[in-house]
Amino acid sequence: MFTVDDILKGTQGRLSSGPGYGRIRSVSSDSRTVKPQDAFIAIKGDRFDGHDFVSQAVKCGARLIITERDAAVKGSGVSVVRVKDTLKALGDLAGYWRRKSGIPVIAVTGSNGKTTTKDMIAWVLGSRFKILKNPGTHNNHIGLPQTLLGLDKTYRLAVLEIGTNHFGEVGCLADICKPDMAVITNIGPSHLEFLKNLEGVYREKRTLLGKLSGPRIAVLNADDNFLCRDLRAGAKKGFRLGIGIEKRCDYMAGSIYSCTKGTQFTVNEKYKFTLNTPGSYNIYNALAAVAAGRIFGLGYKDISARLKTFAFPKSRLNLIKVRGITFIDDTYNSNPLSFSVALETLRKIDSGGRKILVMGDMLELGAGSKEFHAQAVRAALEFCDCLVTVGNLSRDACSGFRGSKKIFSCGDSAQARELLFRKIKFSDRDVVLIKGSRAMALEGVFKV
Repeated sequence: MFTVDDILKGTQGRLSSGPGYGRIRSVSSDSRTVKPQDAFIAIKGDRFDGHDFVSQAVKCGARLIITERDAAVKGSGVSVVRVKDTLKALGDLAGYWRRKSGIPVIAVTGSNGKTTTKDMIAWVLGSRFKILKNPGTHNNHIGLPQTLLGLDKTYRLAVLEIGTNHFGEVGCLADICKPDMAVITNIGPSHLEFLKNLEGVYREKRTLLGKLSGPRIAVLNADDNFLCRDLRAGAKKGFRLGIGIEKRCDYMAGSIYSCTKGTQFTVNEKYKFTLNTPGSYNIYNALAAVAAGRIFGLGYKDISARLKTFAFPKSRLNLIKVRGITFIDDTYNSNPLSFSVALETLRKIDSGGRKILVMGDMLELGAGSKEFHAQAVRAALEFCDCLVTVGNLSRDACSGFRGSKKIFSCGDSAQARELLFRKIKFSDRDVVLIKGSRAMALEGVFKV
């Protein structure tokens, strides 16, 4: 519950009309979700300008309007707060509210696995504390502040995912949420259209370490070639995650076994864990959750029991059955690193049947896009029995394999669906991986 004074202090705005007192239930940037006693902040986006919906918000019961320009509102009792930039005001207000709460904040970033890691950490810690986390992938300059504005006195911890596709975004979001603990999953070729190269991705992600407050705890992937350079940089205490026995890690996984029913492994050669996914790369995400659990006082046995019941986010290496066929649904998004991880998952699954890949284009890769797709195709053809491409980039990457009877090219997911279910004769032991960037909408393959 906010006061009008909270809004004025948080946004550094001025009251242009209406009462300067009263209580505000919550803050919304979507007029369709405004309820009585809410504040509505008019944000200008790519497609809509919130200032055009001020009247609608007031009709829905908005108690306060935050705006960049003068707004005449009908009805008494509605306060109007004028700011220079409503988007900045949203972040400023969220930062003010976070600082006022004083609870510990864990921030998660990285090229791959951010959402799953964030959800795993929240799930583990949720066995003891009430946790605030971003819903889904609301990890940008709007989603993260809106999440923080949901803080109330009942929450004990916040676990927040920080996303980026341009330089400076990690630092901006970290300034808002003021994390006490950072988790960086990995550094890989994502958003290279704007971050240029792996060094650029690394510089942007590791900005988080320099923004830590409080105890300044870092949990980092020691197997990552970039993060291992300065694992302790910017942190008073760094915890290392790794797989294998060659390196000294605080949390080390071994004895790994993966099948269509899930993945089993040990931590520090002693504690047994099980995940409900065939994707063994999720072990890194699980290790981050183990580390967070231990840091906040949970025992290994309790953490193991909790992770065994973790439900993986939709469309991220989920096993599903469609018409009796086993699919690995990894349609949420794709980049070269996540593609490699998904492909390795398909390769390692011991099903006794064929391995089939539906590969959609990987977007926002910049100048290296052609070579990244060529590498992906070559890796897939090393063991896949059938490759179905969706999109021009994936199709063109197969140009060196003209005449191959195991390659099929489709323009969209509808064509791929038609091909799979009408032309390919499946056995109950075959496994099909579906992987592509979000814009390729490969979930359409399952709409049968």
